[in-house]
Amino acid sequence: MEITGLSFSRYFVVMLLLQVITEASEQFTVSAPEGPIAAPLGGVVELSCQLSPPQSAEHMEVRWFRDRYTQPIHLYKGGKDLYGETLSKYVKRTEFLKEAIGEGKVTLRILQVSVYDDGQYHCFFKDDNFYDEAIITLKVTATNSETQIFVHDTTTKGIIIECNSGGWFPQPLMEWRDDRGERIPPESTSHSQDNAKLFNMKMTLLLKQKSYGIVTCYLQNPVTGQQKRARIVLSGEVCMFIF
Repeated sequence: MEITGLSFSRYFVVMLLLQVITEASEQFTVSAPEGPIAAPLGGVVELSCQLSPPQSAEHMEVRWFRDRYTQPIHLYKGGKDLYGETLSKYVKRTEFLKEAIGEGKVTLRILQVSVYDDGQYHCFFKDDNFYDEAIITLKVTATNSETQIFVHDTTTKGIIIECNSGGWFPQPLMEWRDDRGERIPPESTSHSQDNAKLFNMKMTLLLKQKSYGIVTCYLQNPVTGQQKRARIVLSGEVCMFIF
């Protein structure tokens, strides 16, 4: 059958459209929950990402990494988990959940969360020459259950009280408050970090009045909003702690 110029033009347009549709169907975007994900120190956290439109990722490369693409936390490629190519410190602390990989959803489970896990994670999908990624921010949190107030020797200027609290992450808000809940400027504040990168907080206050009432040492985790308080009642020579 002879193909006319008009027929050939129509044939070419149809084939071009089919090629465009096929290429478009092979492309995707990667999405993840918006906003940071909080994880308790020593606990377990799951980071998930999803292909859109939903499609199987069993044949794709799925790579989880922090700041370096060449140093994956977990690598799935060729239908297998390649533990030999991942950072050794994560091998025994991560699990790659792929029960829903047929729909394009994968999850990285991190065990025994430490302060060093705080930060960004890249969820990277690659199919032949096409790839996309989503970035998830993990916020590790730790709140100390014990806060202590100490009374130092009385000086000619007044009474010095000190509040100590350790084991926080990230660095908490710390302030003195009076019996009306209003902030009292501290005499001094300081902090340090231990080997586990947890914050140890210290704050002092010089009280000059003869009758002091209730003074509260207040701390708050900036990520979770968790609060801890220690109160002291000072009146003349009477000193009583309230926790």
